[in-house]
Amino acid sequence: MSQSTFDDDDLFGEAADETRAAVEEHLRAAKATLPTADAVWDTDADNVLGALNGLRSALDTGDAVEELRQAKKQYVLGERAGAFDDDDDLADEIEDLQALVETLEETHERVGELTSTVPQLRGDLEDAHEEGVDAEADADDGEEAEA
Repeated sequence: MSQSTFDDDDLFGEAADETRAAVEEHLRAAKATLPTADAVWDTDADNVLGALNGLRSALDTGDAVEELRQAKKQYVLGERAGAFDDDDDLADEIEDLQALVETLEETHERVGELTSTVPQLRGDLEDAHEEGVDAEADADDGEEAEA
């Protein structure tokens, strides 16, 4: 049976360990919800729109944002309380993960824009080529009539 004390220093040390463990747990959970590298690289799509839709789905960060937020909140609490002896590793890990999550979110948004633009672009190109072919046909008809 462990012996409990009510000494302030012991309680603070115990709370600091628990806070650090909470930060590490939220960071692990955030990383676990991120897409895999293969998920954003591989595709089974038959066309560009299918590939873009698949990529957009793969770039979903899931619960990573909320887990990262919880990790950062616990970290700030511990840091301001001076609870961590060495917090550089946690700060670096949070910063790196935050940068990755922000990149995923920005890329997700850009792919979403492409996903809505590509069908319109395809339609416009089809129209342009039809008009171009018709114009050539009309020009050919005019030349034949003159001959």
